[in-house]
Amino acid sequence: MNQVLGELNPSPRILMGPGPSDVHPRVLRAMATPLVGHLDPEFLALMNETQALLRYVFQTQNPLTFAVSGTGSAGMETCVVNLVEPGDRMVVCVNGVFGQRMLDVAQRAGAEVTVLERPWGDIFPLDLIRETLKKVRPKVLGIVHAETSTGACQPMDGLGALCHEYDTLLLVDTVTSLGGIPVEVDHWQADAVYSGTQKCLSAPPGLAPVTFSPRAVEAIQRRKTKVQSWYLDVTMVQRYWGQERFYHHTAPITMIYALREALRLVQEEGLEQRFARHRLHHSALKAGLAALGIRYAAVEGYQLPQLNAVWIPPGADDVTTRRTLLDRFGIEIGGGLGDFKGKVWRIGLMGYSCRANNVLLFLAALEQSLILQGLKIPEGASLAAANRVYAQQVVRG
Repeated sequence: MNQVLGELNPSPRILMGPGPSDVHPRVLRAMATPLVGHLDPEFLALMNETQALLRYVFQTQNPLTFAVSGTGSAGMETCVVNLVEPGDRMVVCVNGVFGQRMLDVAQRAGAEVTVLERPWGDIFPLDLIRETLKKVRPKVLGIVHAETSTGACQPMDGLGALCHEYDTLLLVDTVTSLGGIPVEVDHWQADAVYSGTQKCLSAPPGLAPVTFSPRAVEAIQRRKTKVQSWYLDVTMVQRYWGQERFYHHTAPITMIYALREALRLVQEEGLEQRFARHRLHHSALKAGLAALGIRYAAVEGYQLPQLNAVWIPPGADDVTTRRTLLDRFGIEIGGGLGDFKGKVWRIGLMGYSCRANNVLLFLAALEQSLILQGLKIPEGASLAAANRVYAQQVVRG
C-alpha cells in the first residue's frame, strides 16, 4: 500500500441511537492520559477505585465486581459460561434480540435451555416465571432488564426472592439500564449481573462491568468441569482484580481510565438526579413524538426512558428518514432489529446524550425529514409539546 492515509477526522455526530452514546469530554481527556503498566501500583490503585465506583452504580456490596475486558456481550458470556456447566438446566426469557442472544450463548455452553417467550415489547409477569421455575427447577434464570431492541423495561421486584425460593441463580442483563434507570443488585437479590460501558455510562465500548453475589461465587467454586472459556474464567480473572494481583491478561488500561472517569461523573451527579434527568428528557421526547402521532413499541408503563423504540409512521421510509437525519443534521438513530426490522426507530437518550438540546434538535430534524417525504404533519407541534414539558419542570423548580 503506497498511499499515505490522512489523519483520522470523522464527521461530527450526535449519537442518539441504541449505542454507543456520546462520550463526555472529561472521559475523552482521561483516555489521553499516558499509559502505565497493568501491574503498576498506581494502576492497581485505579482498579480498586473503579471497583468501588462500580459497586456504587450497581448498588451492591459484592466483593466480586469488576470490568471484563470486552464489550457488553463479553459480560453476558462471562456470566453464562461461569454459572453453567454442560447439562445444567437454564431458563432464558426471550422478548427481543438480546434475550435471544443469551439463549444462543447458553446453548453453546451446553445448558439444557427452556425458553420462556413473550411478544416483543412486552414484559414477563412474575406469575408466569413462577410457573416455569416450579416446572423446570433450573440452576439459572436469565432475563434482560432493559431490552435494547424493543425499549421494554422488565420489572425486577420480587424476582430474586422467587429465584431463591426455587434454588435458582438469577442472571440479569443491564447493558442498557446501568446508569440510566435504577439497577439495585442487592435489593433485587440478583446473583450475576452484567452491563456495558457505551450506553448510559457514556464511555467508549470495550469493557463489560459484571458483579457476582457470594451465592454465585459458591456455585462457581462447586463446578465439576473447567469453565468453557479460559479468557473469561472468573476463577482466574478474580485473582487479578482481587488481592493477589495475579497476572491473567494485559488489561485495557486506557479503557479503565475512561470507565473510572465515567463512573466519577455518575457519582458527582448522583444516581437519583441522573435517573430524574433521563425521565425528564424522555417525557419531553415522548410528548413531542405524540404530537406527530408517533407511538411507542413497548407496552405502556414499561417503557425505557433511555431507549425509545417507536413505530415508524405510515408514509415514512425507515432508511430515508435515518439517512436524512444523519446527512443533514449529523444525528444518528437506530433502526429496528429482528421482528422490528423496518418497523421501528430506536432513539437513544443515554448518559451524556440525554440533554434538552438533543431532544429539541432531533424533533425539529425529524419534522423536516417527514415533511420532505410528503407527510402531512402539524409543523412545530413536536417542539411545542416538548417545550411545555420543559416549562412545567421549570415551574416545579
